[in-house]
Amino acid sequence: MSLSRRFLFRTPVIAAFIFLLATAQVWAQDVAKVDSAGLPDAPDAVLAQQQNQHQNSTNASATSDTDGKQTKRILGIVPNFRSVSANVKLPPQTVKEKFIGATEDSFDYSSFIFAGLLAGVAQAEGSYPEFHQGAAGYARYYWHTFADQADENYQVEFFWPVATHEDPRYYTLGHGGFFKRTAYSFSRILITRTDSGRETVNISEIAGAGSAAGISDLYYPSGERSWTKTGQRWVTSVSLDGATFIFKEFWPDINGAIFHQKN
Repeated sequence: MSLSRRFLFRTPVIAAFIFLLATAQVWAQDVAKVDSAGLPDAPDAVLAQQQNQHQNSTNASATSDTDGKQTKRILGIVPNFRSVSANVKLPPQTVKEKFIGATEDSFDYSSFIFAGLLAGVAQAEGSYPEFHQGAAGYARYYWHTFADQADENYQVEFFWPVATHEDPRYYTLGHGGFFKRTAYSFSRILITRTDSGRETVNISEIAGAGSAAGISDLYYPSGERSWTKTGQRWVTSVSLDGATFIFKEFWPDINGAIFHQKN
């Protein structure tokens, strides 16, 4: 099965996941509305007003502490090191910090697990017949998948951001409706920040994913080295990164509403 067909096969899964994110966000908003409701009318109007003011102040403080607050890992497993909480300003990353970020994403223990899962799916689908089946075939799928992950991480998070002086981190919007936040997060594949904080075209993502797809031609079978196949890998990588940004944008809502965690 070609990369384009595999991507189309997984599209309903991504759509269902985004629907769950929307549901979680609505749930979180409903909970916030209930929590922020004023106290019932009291016999003493002055006392009631004071209590309402205190309650609203407490709720506002709690909301500011949890809205858009990212965690280092998602579900305690998936690395989320590059996500910045809403309304947080950070100094620009140094070259060393960008390198460390790409390395953490590439060689985190979860990267080996996910590479194994993706390799198993690809082998089951027979994505690359040249790799064959069995343990030897799985090993080929595995190291190609792992190499793809590391290759793109270093291109998108280190090499190109250093060359273009771009910030490879994801800055959470954290407010607004579902469609606004979804549009914002997916648009980050085209728009990013410079090291100085200005918005700019996301050359690191576009060129980085493209160069990673080109580098993969060095170790994929000859039948997978055509312009079409390379372009499919490029588009698939960028699209999946966009879906990942959507996931990161709504993760604080899910984390707060379902798991009731603040950090």
